[in-house]
Amino acid sequence: MRAALKPLWGRWLARRIPPAASVRLNQRRIFILPSRVGAAFAVALLLMLLVGINYQNSLAYGLTFLLMSVFVVAILHTYRNLAGLVLKAGGGGAVFVGEQARFRVRLESREREHQAVALGWPPNELMLRDVPRLGQAEVDLSLPAVRRGWLRPGRLRVESRFPLGLLVAWSWVDLDQALLIYPRPLEGDLPLSVGLGAEDEEEGMRVRGRGADDFQGLRDYQPGDSKRRLDWKAYSRGQGLLVKDFAMLSGRDLWLDYDSLGGDSEMRLSLLCHWVLQLSERQQPFGLQLPRQVIAPDQGEGHRDACLRALALFGERS
Repeated sequence: MRAALKPLWGRWLARRIPPAASVRLNQRRIFILPSRVGAAFAVALLLMLLVGINYQNSLAYGLTFLLMSVFVVAILHTYRNLAGLVLKAGGGGAVFVGEQARFRVRLESREREHQAVALGWPPNELMLRDVPRLGQAEVDLSLPAVRRGWLRPGRLRVESRFPLGLLVAWSWVDLDQALLIYPRPLEGDLPLSVGLGAEDEEEGMRVRGRGADDFQGLRDYQPGDSKRRLDWKAYSRGQGLLVKDFAMLSGRDLWLDYDSLGGDSEMRLSLLCHWVLQLSERQQPFGLQLPRQVIAPDQGEGHRDACLRALALFGERS
């Protein structure tokens, strides 16, 4: 029964609280019910009322109705603690399979203070935050990245039990968030193929500037040089800041080739991911060749991110 009603509940929520990068909670988007403590409190009130009726005790009547009025007032204050709260998607960075994907959510107050606001994705533990009047607070929520591709966490639960804990006011908010999950890097043999020009392999290779193929010597450090190439041994000998200079060989393109690998698809993508990271760290130009997609040889962070994105979305329909 629960599985059959879940799609209906999801469609009803989508109409009532549609996905958006910014959501303001109002009467239409807030639900409220007694908590377990509140249910026990209501049962105690009922028993006190029955005792008062049975013994015609005015003190029992007075105490019962006083506590009942406290319960009614708590309904208003619990609702007001969420009403007017604005939730905004704060973004997050891509991660690898096996890591924790972090989603940032910003809470903003445009009217009053909001205290002890809890949010998260059940069954994970909810995070508590106080939002000052006309201020804001940020929350970093995490989910395990179990598979590559887009991770869409779905609806976020926002709730409040302030001030007495007798009632719980909550909402289910979809901030339309998504993070890209890269394959888990897996060490292995370099899956490459070398594309040569018209010249012979031996004769066609010549130095064409700075790269990562052949060590050429040391030179003085210049602003903008990679700190990974600093020669710290020379620096410790008092020779100043020197940088290891490399040269690339022209006439040769380094390709990471999906078809040259064995194993299943996920293993191939993990191996390619490892070598994309390794070659990018070495500042070695390379290309990536996947079925139905080819990324030309290049280097830099933009090229690395484009290759990792292609690996993460490999096989997914656009």
